[in-house]
Amino acid sequence: MKSILIIDDDPLIRKTLSSYLSKEGFEVVLAEDGEEGLQKYDECLPDLVILDIRLPDIDGLEVLRKIKEKTENASIIIMTAYDDMKTTVEAIKSGAFEYMVKPLDFVELDLTIEKAFEVKHLEEKLSYLMEERQREYTIDNLIGHSPQMRKVFKLIGSVADTRANVLIQGESGTGKELVAKAIHYNSPYKHEPFIVINCSAISDTLLESELFGHVKGAFTDAICETKGKFEIAGKGTLFLDEIGDVSSNLQSKLLRVIESRDFMKVGGERVLKTEARIIAATNQDLGHLIDQGNFREDLYYRLKVVEINLPPLRDRRGDIPELVAYLLEKINRDLRKNVRKIPPHVMKLLVNFPWKGNVRELENSLTRAVILAKGDVVLEENLPLESAEKKMFPQELVSLKEMERDYIQHVLKVTEGNKTRASRILRITRPTLDKKIKDYHIEY
Repeated sequence: MKSILIIDDDPLIRKTLSSYLSKEGFEVVLAEDGEEGLQKYDECLPDLVILDIRLPDIDGLEVLRKIKEKTENASIIIMTAYDDMKTTVEAIKSGAFEYMVKPLDFVELDLTIEKAFEVKHLEEKLSYLMEERQREYTIDNLIGHSPQMRKVFKLIGSVADTRANVLIQGESGTGKELVAKAIHYNSPYKHEPFIVINCSAISDTLLESELFGHVKGAFTDAICETKGKFEIAGKGTLFLDEIGDVSSNLQSKLLRVIESRDFMKVGGERVLKTEARIIAATNQDLGHLIDQGNFREDLYYRLKVVEINLPPLRDRRGDIPELVAYLLEKINRDLRKNVRKIPPHVMKLLVNFPWKGNVRELENSLTRAVILAKGDVVLEENLPLESAEKKMFPQELVSLKEMERDYIQHVLKVTEGNKTRASRILRITRPTLDKKIKDYHIEY
């Protein structure tokens, strides 16, 4: 049964409202002045308060403010015999749900109470969803007890309350975005936006517009002024994924923003300020890119005020059983399945597998196994696992040169002939790659 607290110094109003609302199925609590009203509020924590604006001891607006200090989302309907605009505005500004004039229209009162409970339910639901989202990215939900992961947890805890820029490095699939979200959602600015930009997925020109925005007419398709992500982020977090793929021109502009905390839209002349924290991530060796002249050393040091290195899954195999349990719980919840049993020999396979795609590959493999499962057991045949030996070596023994030639050819095909990307993957210089292509007569 929902409860309603009525605070009014008029005994007739209290009696009339109490009789009506009790018949409507509400539990009614009465108070004849502000002090008693605040005391009764603390005692019963009602679902709704109906409050007279003029009380003999404390002004009704003051009672409203004190209740709001105790319970921010308290639902309060103000009622008064005097319909003046100034008091109405002040009541709504102070957090009143509605302002009603005496004598009350009971049809209007019913609709107002119904609407108040509906809004409160939606607010509570939204609050729950927000808490669930934040809980999803707490440090507790980053799985692992290995020394490498404990170091990561400590760094997240140390940096979360600051505004320091963070550089997260690690192989693809190790959870760089998850760590960035854990930092953001454990910070004082968790209610501000968390904005992700994949720097490798957007062309240089579009990326500049995405980051800084543009004015109308800045380029052919700029038909209206647009806000950039730095402006939208406010005091929140801008997560720049694959920062190693940003062009040298844009690197210079990013460096200026970090140093001066201001920027201009593409084609614009007005200087805008930014308070956003930058968290950058990469699966590349930025030190190697600096040596090659492909990344600015000064930007590197501006980004890595705090550096977090995520270990690959093969370097923390002891965390895999716990990770498997966590991921299975998540997958079963998402797919509405109940596949939770893992035979010992299957768990051994999972622990010993190389997982070149790291946690992402592990999650994808488990998802497939859950989808294909007929019962509640993860079966070996439903896991897309090849033996490490088959993946690493050809069936016929060949020379080291032949293996190198075949692998270089494979990388060039995967990168669609992009020699810059291929040289980064192979960890060799572009001239060295060109020479090997010529020497081995590689076609791709």
